[in-house]
Amino acid sequence: MTISYNWLCDYFPDNLLQKPGPELVSRILTSVGLEVETLHPYSSVHGGLEGLVVGEVISVEPHPNADKLKITRVNVGTGESLQIVCGADNVASDQKVVVALPGTTLHPESGEPLQIKAAKIRGTESVGMICAEDEIGLGKSHAGILVLPQTLRPGTAVADYFKPYSDFIYEIGLTPNHMDAMSHMGIARDICAFLSHQDNKNYRVKIPGTTPLGSEEKGKQIKVVLENHRDCGRYSSLTMTGIRISESPKWMQDKLKSIGIRPINNVVDITNFILQETGQPLHAYDASEIRGNQIIVKNLPAGTPFTTLDEKARKLDAEDLMICDAEGPLSIAGVFGGLKSGIKNTSTELFLESAWFNPSAIRRTSFRHGLRTDAAIHFEKGMDISGTVDALKRAASLIREYGGGRISSAISDIYPNPFPKVQILLKYHYLKKLSGKNYHSLSVKNILLSLGFEILREGLDDLLIAVPFHKPDVQQPADLVEEIMRIDGYDHIEIPANINISPSVETGRETAAIQEKVAGFLVGSGFNEIFTNSITNSNYFSESELRTTVRMINNLSADLNIMRPSLLETGLESISWNINRKNNDLLFFEFGKTYESSQPGKYAEINHCCVYMTGNLQHESWKGKPVPVDFYFLKGICTAICELTGVKGEIQRLNHPKLAAGMEFRQGEKIIFVAGEVDAAILRKFDIRQPVFFADIYWDNLLDLINGNSVVFSELPKQVPVNRDLALIVEKSLPFETIEKTIFSIGLQKLRKVQLFDIFESEKLGTGKKSMAISFTFLDHEKTLTDKEIDGMMSRIMKTAEQDLKAEIRK
Repeated sequence: MTISYNWLCDYFPDNLLQKPGPELVSRILTSVGLEVETLHPYSSVHGGLEGLVVGEVISVEPHPNADKLKITRVNVGTGESLQIVCGADNVASDQKVVVALPGTTLHPESGEPLQIKAAKIRGTESVGMICAEDEIGLGKSHAGILVLPQTLRPGTAVADYFKPYSDFIYEIGLTPNHMDAMSHMGIARDICAFLSHQDNKNYRVKIPGTTPLGSEEKGKQIKVVLENHRDCGRYSSLTMTGIRISESPKWMQDKLKSIGIRPINNVVDITNFILQETGQPLHAYDASEIRGNQIIVKNLPAGTPFTTLDEKARKLDAEDLMICDAEGPLSIAGVFGGLKSGIKNTSTELFLESAWFNPSAIRRTSFRHGLRTDAAIHFEKGMDISGTVDALKRAASLIREYGGGRISSAISDIYPNPFPKVQILLKYHYLKKLSGKNYHSLSVKNILLSLGFEILREGLDDLLIAVPFHKPDVQQPADLVEEIMRIDGYDHIEIPANINISPSVETGRETAAIQEKVAGFLVGSGFNEIFTNSITNSNYFSESELRTTVRMINNLSADLNIMRPSLLETGLESISWNINRKNNDLLFFEFGKTYESSQPGKYAEINHCCVYMTGNLQHESWKGKPVPVDFYFLKGICTAICELTGVKGEIQRLNHPKLAAGMEFRQGEKIIFVAGEVDAAILRKFDIRQPVFFADIYWDNLLDLINGNSVVFSELPKQVPVNRDLALIVEKSLPFETIEKTIFSIGLQKLRKVQLFDIFESEKLGTGKKSMAISFTFLDHEKTLTDKEIDGMMSRIMKTAEQDLKAEIRK
């Protein structure tokens, strides 16, 4: 929420003799739970024309070294004239001009700020700069220097002449329950309540005055019909004629611009002004476009076409509440206007709407059509149903003053089922229990009254409170306690001398320790941990994947509409983002969840640990060429994680729709991880043009297997392991995995490790042959192995290789 300090001050009461400054207001707002995220100065001209002075040109001479430059002498009121080199054609003696002295920072209409320094230009010293209007942010013209009226005195600050609008702007992080603070008057109400409590005074927000409204001439009479009372609880309106569409007054434009709203015309600006002032959205229709002199608030059949103000053709949903005339829709109620019914430069009569719409209905419609307008955001938080007529009167009064309009109808106020005020019984002992503070009953009553609450009954230990309509979030005693504590100030909450806690049993410690262990290993191996959005784009996935995908009902954008069924795509988004910024060598890992729904209403969350690799492991240097990541490095990382966690299994080849070359590691029926190189077609979706390797560790399965393991300690071996090497000539298609399994199937108890350390291919070995050099590690924990024992085991290995693998032993 963006708030203007100057605008707030308009609603401080007259009996508040000294208005709080911007810094104090910031502290008050944060103290009452309206956290100020930023406070910064604002000026309608960037830089506020600071440092610029009026100068008088005394003389103008040609530059000796440049035909288009001139040397001027300028009086800036210091008693000594300055020499300034100027390139403008229109500079002349006796002119009053804008001068930027050395040290001044210019804020041009476009481009970066520029600090002025004394310098030599073509050999001639120049002390300062004579400015054009675009160079100081006053306009876009660069036809020549800005010439000022002759009546100005040299040395006068330029800001004193142009008087740019200045202000202080707050960015407030509102929580969803504070719709009452979505306006300047609402925030002023909280500040006045806080100051009343702290100063023991009675400060009330100043309500802007309105002139009495009555039908000034008989004009177009528009009948309003409510067909949907549930979604439109109240509808207030009036018509005006004789409107002149023009610019809104400067003071209103300044206020709107300061909070980031672009002025359009007097009528539209007044409706925007009322929204920011009171929080009540208004909508102005061109009354000449309302057919049949009738407004009908109703729902239309699903699929009804409607073109909105942004010229987009939309298909309506049956739940969309519409404002219609006798022939068709005019606007989406509380969300967005129609193309034809809005105020135009030629409009002379208008129909002004001020209504209360169902927050849930407005929110669903707003998200359904992707229209997150200011009006929709206000309506979906819940509006003050008692304020529709007051806002309408205020707007009509301003339109009459600044648009020349005349009231042509009485105010129509349709309120079929008046809302009752919520009544809450607040007990003092409950207030003390929840707040931890013993409040005086008088303080409690004054706080509640200052916020607009009504005390219906006062008992010895309780208060019966009627909640104002601008506080729709207050529904129970705890909400009242919050309001009291807010206005007392969260900074004033007492810290007790003793804090009582109940001991709890820690759960999930082992799981967290395993995750920390794996994360530490990956970080130590050069990886960086990433966190990606669990909401992603459905366009990344196939129809078969989307069948079990969890879809968002109220998605924030069209690109974020499902809960991710896979972590691959969100990880590739991060990789693509980095590669586009020349960060090509990436080692990422992420702990995250995927989501699925096998049956309507039933959802599952699955934990994963994913590894992403692309680019080079080692950069090019004097020691060698770059070493790219590859499938075997990925396999090594994954198997090392399994060894680290004590999980054993076997590797199998895998045909995966997203992996060009894949494998899976499983123990029985449980898959521990799948890994491989990402398919090029997947990479093209993310505009990635270099290989990416990916592994998905099924974290839940891994934890189940870890929990089933028992920790066994064994003494370190006292004997030294013995290594023997063997070179086998085998078929090129034979994988090392087959050789490894075959050798271990012999059942040699003292064989500890089989490792491939070289592959050699040559025509000399024979067609379709390759040589694989393998190292065997033997160890006996009880004694030193003799050569005879080792030779016997090697003989069995060679015999098995020749018989089962059809291998030839290289001598």
